[in-house]
Amino acid sequence: MMHHDGTGVFAGLPSPFEATRYHSLVVLEPSLPPELVACAWTRDSDHAPELMGVRHRDYPVYGVQFHPESFLSPVGIELLNNFLKIEQPQIEATAG
Repeated sequence: MMHHDGTGVFAGLPSPFEATRYHSLVVLEPSLPPELVACAWTRDSDHAPELMGVRHRDYPVYGVQFHPESFLSPVGIELLNNFLKIEQPQIEATAG
């Protein structure tokens, strides 16, 4: 289950929500540069929280460590729509 802070691409999504992971790689939060903020994670009672999403402090840049495009991630379409809404001004500004 993915928990999040409700900001950016996670705005309006339930917390927690189910999402698909196809990997075993994990970014450790203490290793993040100061420009990146943790905004999503798993909370398994048997383990420490695992970082699953980051955002840039100043720019509309996001990263997730799961697969929102998978049919096994029920709110994935909403997350991707949030991303497109956030990025729309940049898309329009750079469109030829």
